[in-house]
Amino acid sequence: MNVLVLNSGSSSLKYQLIETSAELMRRDADRRLARGIVERIGTEVPDHAEAVRIAISELAAGGTACLGEIDAVGHRIVHGGEYFSEPVLIDASVEARIEECAALAPLHNPLNLRTYRAARKLLPHAAHVAVFDNAFHATLPPAAFTYGLPYELCARHRLRRYGFHGTSHRYVAERYARLSGRPASELRIITCHLGNGCSMCAVAGGRSVDTTMGLTPLEGLLMGTRAGDTDPAAAIHILRREGLSPEDLDRLLNSASGLLGISGVSNDMRTVLGHARAGDERARLAIDVFCYRIRKYIGAYFAVLNGADAVVFTAGIGENRPEIRAQACESLDALGIRVDPERNFAALGVEADISADGATTRVWVIPTNEELLIARDTALACAGRGAAA
Repeated sequence: MNVLVLNSGSSSLKYQLIETSAELMRRDADRRLARGIVERIGTEVPDHAEAVRIAISELAAGGTACLGEIDAVGHRIVHGGEYFSEPVLIDASVEARIEECAALAPLHNPLNLRTYRAARKLLPHAAHVAVFDNAFHATLPPAAFTYGLPYELCARHRLRRYGFHGTSHRYVAERYARLSGRPASELRIITCHLGNGCSMCAVAGGRSVDTTMGLTPLEGLLMGTRAGDTDPAAAIHILRREGLSPEDLDRLLNSASGLLGISGVSNDMRTVLGHARAGDERARLAIDVFCYRIRKYIGAYFAVLNGADAVVFTAGIGENRPEIRAQACESLDALGIRVDPERNFAALGVEADISADGATTRVWVIPTNEELLIARDTALACAGRGAAA
């Protein structure tokens, strides 16, 4: 089966065409036929519908596939609420549920839906499958997902920790199990997805048991433009003192905080690192806060898991910024975590064990491959078998 995977962001659309089947999955021999990205949506490219058209045109122009050779389309959908715990074929009722969850992911779900609707028009013959970012975290126990708010209020408005980046966390956890030669059911892994959006996950026996993001993708680690963990009273204080509307406060917390808000220079870690090396104290502080929160959650998830076999770094920062990995793992000797400097700085965008000799908790870099997992989940959903194991 040829599966076109569409992963839409605010100003870009990443796509891959992947040949997969139950047999290819079993042998880990799925074939990537093509990949690409359409950027500058909203400026040079007017909207996501046009981005989908460009992506499909580029596939055809490259001789990779004609429209009839695309059997299914896998759509990354950020928020499925409590409605979906595995991939599902999209019909009118599923589309309505995704739209309902847009209030919990206003920066993501509406764009995901626009991409889906455009693809459905261009590829009406293909099966269209939603693969949800929060589905992997459906296994969180109540003690981990329940907020300390009035119980009836939470039940009425479905307020709970949902978690995100689930496809990435699941991929690297499964990949580590394969690389270590041990079954996932025996492993305790702390996964760190560090990009413009950041989250961590405690994985026990192949299941998510805790994660840093919450009701929305705002909670948890410091991110490119998101504040992460913040005393709710601070937001209320700002709201009152600055005379902000709820919409203004939402933009402040989601789009003007994080690395950008502290450093004052950029949400891009590469730029912030450059300024810190040049002596910019605010840039240095932003990096220190970023790494401190990672280190704090590693310790917290050691407690949740009662130990860990490995810490895995992934995504743009996690895969390519060894100085961040090194600082995040400082002073964790008591947990058996020690990083080898040479191995760490040699690991750029590749799978690598960067642990020091004798470290009892392994530290790995594993590039994520969300698109592969989305393709597999799409194929299995089309076959009526649910999510990939």
